[in-house]
Amino acid sequence: MNPRKNNAPMLQDVPFSMYDAFTDIPYSGSQAAVVLNASPIILKHRSRIAREIGTPATAFVNEITGNRIKVQFFSTVMELPMCGHGTVCLITKLVDYGLLSCAGRNWHVAILELPKGAAKVEYRKIKDGRCEVMLDVSTATFNPANLDLAALAKILNIDANDISEEFLPEIATGDFTHLCLPLRDLSAMGRLHPDFDALRKFCISNRIETVAAFSTEVVNAEKNIHVRDFCPAVGVAESAAAGTTNAALSTYLWRHNCLRADDAGCIIVYAEQGIELGRPSQVTTRIKIKNEQIIRLQVGGIATRIIEGTLNVKMGPP
Repeated sequence: MNPRKNNAPMLQDVPFSMYDAFTDIPYSGSQAAVVLNASPIILKHRSRIAREIGTPATAFVNEITGNRIKVQFFSTVMELPMCGHGTVCLITKLVDYGLLSCAGRNWHVAILELPKGAAKVEYRKIKDGRCEVMLDVSTATFNPANLDLAALAKILNIDANDISEEFLPEIATGDFTHLCLPLRDLSAMGRLHPDFDALRKFCISNRIETVAAFSTEVVNAEKNIHVRDFCPAVGVAESAAAGTTNAALSTYLWRHNCLRADDAGCIIVYAEQGIELGRPSQVTTRIKIKNEQIIRLQVGGIATRIIEGTLNVKMGPP
């Protein structure tokens, strides 16, 4: 008997889907994959699978018990603590498969059991039969961006005066660490052409994960903010749609008195993103204010299924 052959890892087909998040138009928005029945897949193989699939995020579903979902998210280069657009795709997939109940038009609750804690998700069917998903996220803390902005402007291939004089860049620290970079207008947004290798090094050296450039000048008058999010430090050159980034930017706008709550203390922010990539998306952020403080922050939208099939996966050690 050949012991190497006897100890070879077992191959097994597992269900796999790919969705586009924050869009109802196929081949738009931000891609994420969902792998079901993933509990036997070891960490090393998960990283390999995420790289092979190549989407900005891959969700590995370990277990579903009622409305509780044990899941891990991976980019092509690292495990993620959580993922906004991946969550929208994940919940939509589970509703599509009948693995989560979604009867009627009322909001339902699911709990994500993540390696570093739990996250609450609300979801419901909307009038066109699609599933709207809203993820509760932590409110970021903000600090001045004590960075070499001239060097950053050079890396982004813009002029230093393209950075807004009305608002100051700030570091937002929450589930991820973002540089909130306000630009003057849409023209400046369109001129962004980063040197991604240099930007990755800049982000790593300054301990930031994404550079979230934005303007309050928008293409679609129904939106509040125009966003481009550069994430080479976490394996994505530019994100076509980013949930946690938009939650941080919406909080930034509220802090700078650009948003007003209604009589019930509610704010809804609609962001446009992905336009420059040819993958337009809409990200919705909901903020609840009480006594001039944010008491709840949610981000989400809808997702569209693109691919359905199986993966041939190693289930044992390498």
